[in-house]
Amino acid sequence: MANNINSRRWLRTDFLPTSRDEMEALGWDQADVILFSGDAYVDHPSFGAAVIGRTLQAAGYKVAIVPQPNWRDDLRDFRKLGRPRLFFGVSAGAMDSMVNHYTAARRLRHDDAYTAGGRRGARPDYPTIVYSKILKELFPDVPVIAGGIEASLRRVTHYDYWHDRLRPSILVDAAADLISYGMGEKAILEIARRLDAGENITDITDVPQTVFFTGAEPGDGDILLYSHEECLADKVKQAKNFRHVEEESNRYDGSVIYQKVGERMIRINPMFPPLTTEEVDRSFDLPYTRVPHPRYKGKNIPAYEMIRHSVCLHRGCFGGCAFCTISAHQGKFIASRSKKSILREVKQVTQMDDFKGYISDLGGPSANMYAIAGRDKKLCKKCRRPSCLHPQPCRNLDNDHRPLLDIYHAVDALPEVKKSFIGSGVRYDLSMAPNSDPEIEKANRRYNRELIEHHVSGRLKVAPEHTSDFVLDLMRKPSFTLFRQFKKIFDDVNRTTGLRQQLVPYFISSHPGCTEIDMAELAITTKNLDFHLEQVQDFTPTPMTLATEIYYTGVHPYTLEAVYTPRTDAEKKAQRDYFFWYQPEHRAELKRRLTKLHRPDLATRLFTPNRPQSHHNLSRRPKPRPERKK
Repeated sequence: MANNINSRRWLRTDFLPTSRDEMEALGWDQADVILFSGDAYVDHPSFGAAVIGRTLQAAGYKVAIVPQPNWRDDLRDFRKLGRPRLFFGVSAGAMDSMVNHYTAARRLRHDDAYTAGGRRGARPDYPTIVYSKILKELFPDVPVIAGGIEASLRRVTHYDYWHDRLRPSILVDAAADLISYGMGEKAILEIARRLDAGENITDITDVPQTVFFTGAEPGDGDILLYSHEECLADKVKQAKNFRHVEEESNRYDGSVIYQKVGERMIRINPMFPPLTTEEVDRSFDLPYTRVPHPRYKGKNIPAYEMIRHSVCLHRGCFGGCAFCTISAHQGKFIASRSKKSILREVKQVTQMDDFKGYISDLGGPSANMYAIAGRDKKLCKKCRRPSCLHPQPCRNLDNDHRPLLDIYHAVDALPEVKKSFIGSGVRYDLSMAPNSDPEIEKANRRYNRELIEHHVSGRLKVAPEHTSDFVLDLMRKPSFTLFRQFKKIFDDVNRTTGLRQQLVPYFISSHPGCTEIDMAELAITTKNLDFHLEQVQDFTPTPMTLATEIYYTGVHPYTLEAVYTPRTDAEKKAQRDYFFWYQPEHRAELKRRLTKLHRPDLATRLFTPNRPQSHHNLSRRPKPRPERKK
């Protein structure tokens, strides 16, 4: 579907300028800041370049943006807007470019969700490096600030799966003067103010969430990591480094971290404290048009299509999953919007030309962490745990879902809204965790039932990820027993309401700790639950996750104990095949392998037909949903 929404109402001057003509239409001779992004320009709070641009604009700066510049030709895209008064900002976009470009099997993807028309090839590998080097060659005296997820998660020595080697901080390969990591509004605004006041970029050394080369040495209370060269020589040292980085990233008040690379020293300043509700509102309430720039002339941008009628409620995630980078980038403490801010954006969505009455998602990094925090903030400020839910939900965590239910009810009460759906992943271990307050306990039980009855668009996606408790423990996920309990609630609500909705579970193969026997048992377990799996994937090592460090080093960073990890293509394929045991072409090979593993009993259990079961099967089409009456 093309972007034919209300873009025809917007003038080019309503957006950040992307061309010299657009700058002149605004009466500008020069921009204060020029942003270069690997993504298409969508003026929406889910797209980082728009957020940074609008934040600087609100502070009075003239901000222009060059989306997806051509780096292959005479570099005219890098010259066309001229020299900014303060600095260039560069970002690979909303995804690490290598995840964007390549599959878990390192094969080139056929499309790019963040490009108009879904066209691939609009950005290079490692745009942070490519863009910054070009800008420094053309404008050597202009500061270059790198941001976005690619720079953020490559801020220290990290394993790069696509080149199968350890790489130093991206600051070494890029020509950036500074990295702004994490959610960057506060850092970039402070940097802009300091540069505007006449400070030199090399003198700006105390801004939180920044990374830069320094001539200083660590002081008392600072952390000195093993050098890049030491990590190259000893994988265990890399594992030990990761533990420090993860713990400090998840602290309320972290320490300064140093790491030596060659003869140079890198300094990583700690994160800002979590944003207040007022600060989060300020970011989401900026004057976004919420649509792609008119330059795309109605072309489809797949990533935008996914979120065009959705509203994000909060930032941060305290789940701490071993394979996830959210907390490393956004932090583990939840920063929630006010009800007023959320309803303002929902009303803006309802005014879009193509809005048919359905909010596609009221969510966030996790669907149901809105307004949830620790009861005693003093304990939270001392905490080093990477997850508030693993190995068990923290006793200090107040999992009160009443504020979230209040948001759902307020949105559904709007006359323009027929129904609001929850498309983000639901942490059922959070909503099912016991609470000592009987009123909260009652509300949390109600949350699960209301979610299933009123906010599922035919299919509810959840992420048990595996069935083996050993693998799940490494993933920092709850036991599969809890998924069974949630499924029982799901089936019960469907039965009592006459709905035929689907529960769609996500699973990962080839995760560290997972063996072929574990995958065979996963296949048997899901078969017995009458699931033909759809949402599955191979584990993909991405920078700055626990699972990636285990994959590369072979040991768990917190225990330094060896962990088996499938690494070869043959091992990974062998595990992935168990997802599709029900396809006839896999039957003989799976039987052969299980016999070779001395587990023919698993083959017998896997290929013996189930007795007829009463609960749903994913192969059935869902019954059309009745609309919720007002």
